Amino acid sequence: MSVATSPNAAGPDLDVDAREFNRQLQDKGFLVTSTADIINWVRTGSLHWMTFGLACCAVEMMHTSMPRYDLERFGTAPRASPRQSDLMIVAGTLTNKMAPALRKVYDQMPEPRYVISMGSCANGGGYYHYS
Repeated sequence: MSVATSPNAAGPDLDVDAREFNRQLQDKGFLVTSTADIINWVRTGSLHWMTFGLACCAVEMMHTSMPRYDLERFGTAPRASPRQSDLMIVAGTLTNKMAPALRKVYDQMPEPRYVISMGSCANGGGYYHYS
């Protein structure tokens, strides 16, 4: 595992002794850094997805976290908060009444953010096309 961090990753109060200690630990496979740097490093390679289940497709989406499909083994992780998510999966019909709520949640997601529409209803309206 290699993580590129700056010498002042822990803040401006990191003194010379701590930098030397960090160099000694890196040779042994350890790392001294800040939590923010680790979180940013993890986010570069993993998708944290958030569900926006509106109809029966949400039940199908639940199966991806169960033992048969288990998406977490591929490095993705579901998140309940939009502030921790990179990807929003919209499952079901997005009606005119629900659109402002979806937009509010979408705006809370950090950049870069992605959206997947899952199922026939999310893609084309399905039975509820004009509602």
